[in-house]
Amino acid sequence: MSEARAHILATIRRALGRQAPSAEQAAALHRRLDAPEPNVIPARGQVDAPARIGLFIAEAERADATVARVATVNDVPRAVADYLAANNLPSVLKVAPAVADIPWSEQTALSAVAGVAGGDDPVGVTGAFAGVAETGTLVLLSGPDSPTTLNFLPDTHIVVLAAARIVGAYEDTWRSLRAAAGGDGPLPRTVNWITGPSRTADIEQTLLLGAHGPRRLHIVLVDGDDG
Repeated sequence: MSEARAHILATIRRALGRQAPSAEQAAALHRRLDAPEPNVIPARGQVDAPARIGLFIAEAERADATVARVATVNDVPRAVADYLAANNLPSVLKVAPAVADIPWSEQTALSAVAGVAGGDDPVGVTGAFAGVAETGTLVLLSGPDSPTTLNFLPDTHIVVLAAARIVGAYEDTWRSLRAAAGGDGPLPRTVNWITGPSRTADIEQTLLLGAHGPRRLHIVLVDGDDG
């Protein structure tokens, strides 16, 4: 553990009036981390794949996201171009390196550049590690291939998600993430759970989209991509 992290944890313990864990407590914590057990899992997401996909779409749309469904990843540029044109939005895209290989140039109306988002990028395009059916939530991991700035800075966030990566519950996502890390491998520094576009109702209980991030969230669901 780094000195800075140890200092932060010690400060938190002091604020809570707690002592450092004993050797027995530390061993119990490590056992729990080595063999994590899920908590209560809602039944609504524990259905077969077609039902999970349908539930994910319904919940995402209920949270004010929009969803387009395509057959293969090669159909993604057309779906994105159609969405932008239908909503009179700019066709200049800043795309995550993880989705830079999608054939964006086949749609001449689109201009796609890979990289991190700046404050003036109107549209960001990313992939997603998973989708959660029970709440219509997207799970995005930070890393060189998936800059977190793309999730929050552009006014319009477009997410390319393989239908095969839709799971039933949050616990299923953590299980998949640990498996992807090889059990004891390093986990991403940040895991973002995104449900619909940014919103707040703090001011006079009036719903305002785009308060703390994108005002539009569009999901392109790819049936023929196994993730």
